Amino acid sequence: MNVSLASLLVLLLVGLVAGWLAGLLVGRGRRGLLGNLLVGVLGAFLGGWLLALAGISITGGLLGSVLQAVVGAVVLLALLNAIRR
Repeated sequence: MNVSLASLLVLLLVGLVAGWLAGLLVGRGRRGLLGNLLVGVLGAFLGGWLLALAGISITGGLLGSVLQAVVGAVVLLALLNAIRR
């Protein structure tokens, strides 16, 4: 599988924005740049899987990708917060 540098940069940008937005929505602490990036990228995969499981398709290019990643990142943060308690 060949991944171009542009695709990797878009993935990282989407992950960073999604992690930051999810952190604002959930409101639990500051994770910093790398923490937001990790939460956002993992959330993107989780969001894609969960939405596909529910039969929901989000279109809209980059904005749709960010929205899907935010959904997954919020779910991920909610699960992590529930485990920490």
